[in-house]
Amino acid sequence: MTPQQLLIILRARWLVVFITFVLVAASTAAVSLLSDKQYTATASVVLDVKPDPVSGTMAGMVATGYLATQVDIIKSDRVAKRVVSNLRMDTNLAVQSQWREATGGRGQLVDWLAGLLKGNLDVKPSRESNVINIEYVGADPDFAAAVANAFAQAYVDVNLELRVAPARQYAGFFDEQTKAARARLETAQKALSDFQQANGITSNDERVDFETAKLNETSSQLTSIQAATTDSRSKRARADGNTVAEVMQSPLINGLKSDIARLEARLIESGVNLGKNHPQTQRAESELAALKSQLESETRQITTAINTTYEVNRQRESQLQSALAAQKSRVLLLNQQRDDIRVLRGDIESAQRVFDSVSLRASQSSLESQTNQTNIAVLNPAVAPMFPSGPRVKLNIAIAMFLGALLGVMLALSLEFANRRVRSTDDLHELRDVILLGAISPASGMMKAATGGRA
Repeated sequence: MTPQQLLIILRARWLVVFITFVLVAASTAAVSLLSDKQYTATASVVLDVKPDPVSGTMAGMVATGYLATQVDIIKSDRVAKRVVSNLRMDTNLAVQSQWREATGGRGQLVDWLAGLLKGNLDVKPSRESNVINIEYVGADPDFAAAVANAFAQAYVDVNLELRVAPARQYAGFFDEQTKAARARLETAQKALSDFQQANGITSNDERVDFETAKLNETSSQLTSIQAATTDSRSKRARADGNTVAEVMQSPLINGLKSDIARLEARLIESGVNLGKNHPQTQRAESELAALKSQLESETRQITTAINTTYEVNRQRESQLQSALAAQKSRVLLLNQQRDDIRVLRGDIESAQRVFDSVSLRASQSSLESQTNQTNIAVLNPAVAPMFPSGPRVKLNIAIAMFLGALLGVMLALSLEFANRRVRSTDDLHELRDVILLGAISPASGMMKAATGGRA
């Protein structure tokens, strides 16, 4: 369809378009003028995203969709029910009567009122800030302002409850865990104390160091006595005592040997010069015999002392070996006790760390459960609007005029297509097997042309 065809159709059916336009515009104007006036009250709340003063975190406050979550909370049934409770709307007899008429007494009055309030509620978060505008539309400006402020306060209260309720649950949980951790710590400490008392341990590290030093000293003494025993055994094993170092190095024995050698030389000289029976020779023999006897006695004493030293060293070696074995056993026992104490102390340290961690979380959860502050504050409370926000008569009429004209055009086209007529040459061209022979102008045009010609 060409624009010319459209204009021809609208000119032919202008009455339909006009009547439709007038009916739509007039009905819209009448409805807008007769409708009750609506007032919109707006309350603004601001969300502070600073770190939490109790936990020191910003958990969730900077997450994507945080503002959208807050908007959903404001629109929730919980907040709406809190508004009903705060305004005590459920105690109003007139409201109760309306509820019975509307629902027949089915359901809950609070739920019905909450649904009505949510129907007139609009929540708009700011695009580039953390401010949320809570708008409520009502027939009474004071009531609209009261409901908007009630929604803002209910949102603050519910937000605080949503924050405190989990903290209280966590506080109870961590309190139980703290008691269990304390019991485990006390059990570990008691196990260590009982072990120390059972083994008479006061300072295990010092005992181990002392006993280890004692073991080393005993081992050193045993080494020395073993060397002395070996030396005395080698001296004792020699058949000739004269070859023993103690004998050979004895000044007394060396002096006796010198005296014997001198007497023997003198005895030989006396026997040659004086004869064997000479009194001087016999006295020399008697002195020589006495010196030899003394030499044998001294040598015997030294060898006896060597034997005695060997026996004493052997007994001492045996005692030191027994003492060394006992000391080794004692040191091993102390080392085992030290390892056991280290394990018990490790259990105490582990239990202490768990107790400290759980106690810290319990204290933090307890503080969070007792807080009465939230990160939300009412920025601008709603005030009763002076001018109504609806209905917008001029805007509604303008829209109705546009829609009425559009509807009139559509209705005219619908009627035309339902009963199609030939109104121009273009309409004939659209028909098949029809040949255009000529075109006759409208009679009115011909009459005007004829009248003008006579003039």
